Amino acid sequence: MNKKIQAALISVFYKDGLEKIVQQLAGLGITIYSTGGTQTFIEQLGVKVIPVEDLTTYPSILGGRVKTLHPSVFGGILGKREDAVHRQEMAQYNIPEIDLVIVDLYPFEETLASTNDEKLIIEKIDIGGPSMIRAAAKNFKDVVVIAAKKDYATLEELLAAQHGETTLEQRKSFAAKAFEVVAHYDVAIAKYFNPVAPLYFFESINHPKAMRYGENPHQPGVFYGDLHKLFTQLNGKELSYNNLVDVDAAFQLIKEFSVTTFGIIKHTNVCGIAQRPTVKESWDAALAGDPESAFGGVLVCNSHIDRATSEAISEIFFEVLIATSFDDDALMILKSKKNRIILQLNHQPTNKEQYKSVLNGVLVQGTDAGSFAEWKEMGGRESLPAEKEDLMFANLVCKHLKSNAIALVKNKQLIGKGCGQTSRIDSLRQAVEKAKQFNFDLKGAIMASDAFFPFNDCVKLGHQAGISAFIQPGGSIRDNDSIEYCKENKLVMIITGMRHFKH
Repeated sequence: MNKKIQAALISVFYKDGLEKIVQQLAGLGITIYSTGGTQTFIEQLGVKVIPVEDLTTYPSILGGRVKTLHPSVFGGILGKREDAVHRQEMAQYNIPEIDLVIVDLYPFEETLASTNDEKLIIEKIDIGGPSMIRAAAKNFKDVVVIAAKKDYATLEELLAAQHGETTLEQRKSFAAKAFEVVAHYDVAIAKYFNPVAPLYFFESINHPKAMRYGENPHQPGVFYGDLHKLFTQLNGKELSYNNLVDVDAAFQLIKEFSVTTFGIIKHTNVCGIAQRPTVKESWDAALAGDPESAFGGVLVCNSHIDRATSEAISEIFFEVLIATSFDDDALMILKSKKNRIILQLNHQPTNKEQYKSVLNGVLVQGTDAGSFAEWKEMGGRESLPAEKEDLMFANLVCKHLKSNAIALVKNKQLIGKGCGQTSRIDSLRQAVEKAKQFNFDLKGAIMASDAFFPFNDCVKLGHQAGISAFIQPGGSIRDNDSIEYCKENKLVMIITGMRHFKH
């Protein structure tokens, strides 16, 4: 059913983009009610506006905390036009029908992001705004509600094309958006007041972006979030669902390192990583670790990409390259393939929690921050300085492999890895075979494990392969078996006290 807008209530914090709508409403002869700064703004446009105080017979009080919370306002919004009792009561109390509500909300999230001053934050909790939006949305059969600036353009088009009339379908669509705006606002406030142990799972993330599909073509997919805060896309096709999953893994990996490091991700696992004095050398060493798995991978570097590195990278097929910056001539080479996704890293994600949908609910956990809780030299000798650097490097790399995970490292280069196996010894066999496949000498190499060794079979097999130092969290009732083997054979054994399962 079409409805003609006769009266509008406008009360907004942000005035940008409102001018044309106000002029359109005036041109259509629609009565405008408003408050405070919005009223002044409308008057400066030369448009007649009725102060809300004329409806309520009360001024704005309590420093602006109470302006619109009055039956004359909410009655005009909530009154059902087809209900005879509602019409009689509105006439009795001189309550005008309000057919259009344009209201936005105090900038609570923006204030929270810019200050820790509780007084300022609390004052940006809007009361009247959400109430009016909810009232108008509830009464969508009679009222149009605009709760976000992004809907101004749509309203402008409707006012021009339909001369101030709206359809029920249009009003209901605006109402649905309005309830989402208020829900998002309330989640932000609730999380501020109870950030540690909320009674409900609260998360509200905007900026939805439809994916071509999800993990597989028959699965729909949507990403919610503002990727522009993290990186700038310089080239290539749109990021897919799987691209984003691997890009996330690449971001998580590279933030572990402060010196020049190049990593390669495939299906969220590290398949190559190395630290060298230059980016080109780091790339060469990372690729050498497993040149087969690097095909179609996601490449990540925490440094600047020069021409020589871009030429070397371009010799293989890859999906995504992430780096902090690029030489102009390097970028030209990389852009020679139109589908190559090139991302310039701007900021790392600051998430402190991770979520996973399981069964009929959601699991929430803190992110896996840190590398080790302690550093206990438990073997037959203490680690040498160069070994210690490799041990720390290997431990970080292993953290980014799927469990059960084993990482073999030598000279800050991943030379073998086993991941996703159902037994730790199988992951080790896989890692040793990978190293042999690409002709790496395991003599003097380091082994990292994401969880404890349940038996001493891993240290025995590792030792037989040439490995001389081990790092693991410990915690097995049979830790001593592995420790004693290391002592007997003068091998390094580091206990970190921090497990790094990844499923």
